[in-house]
Amino acid sequence: MRMTAAEPDDIRWILAHCHTWAIIGLADNPARPAHGVARFLQRHGKRIVPVHPNAETVWGEPGYASLADIPFPVDCVDVFRRSADAGPFADQAIAIGARAVWFQLDVIDSAAGQRATSAGLRFVQDRCPAIEWPQFGPAA
Repeated sequence: MRMTAAEPDDIRWILAHCHTWAIIGLADNPARPAHGVARFLQRHGKRIVPVHPNAETVWGEPGYASLADIPFPVDCVDVFRRSADAGPFADQAIAIGARAVWFQLDVIDSAAGQRATSAGLRFVQDRCPAIEWPQFGPAA
C-alpha cells in the first residue's frame, strides 16, 4: 500500500511543533537544494542541524556525520537523499526519538513511512517545507 505524500494535518503539525531539524545530506554547497531549504527553515525560527558524512558547518551550525552523533534532541529528520537510500534514515529517526520524518520532493518510501508512523512519528514524503510553508506554516 502506498501512503499519500502527506496529510495536511501532519504538515501543519510538523511546521508548527518541530523546532530542531536534522537535515540529511546538508553540506556547505549553495548549489544543492538542501542548502536553500535549510536557510529558509532557519529564517523561520528553526534550528538546523547539518547531517553529512563530511560533517560541515552550514549557516553557522556545526554538522554531524550521522544522526546518532547529534548530542541533543531532534524534532524532525528532513531527508535529502534518493528514495532508494531514504528508508534507513526513517529508522534512525525512530531510534533517536525524533518526532517526525520529512522526505523531500521526489523522495518516496512508503514502507519507511509505515514504520515511522507505527512508531508514533509524523511522516511526510514527496514535499518540501519551503513550498508548504505559505499554506501550512505558522503565522509570523
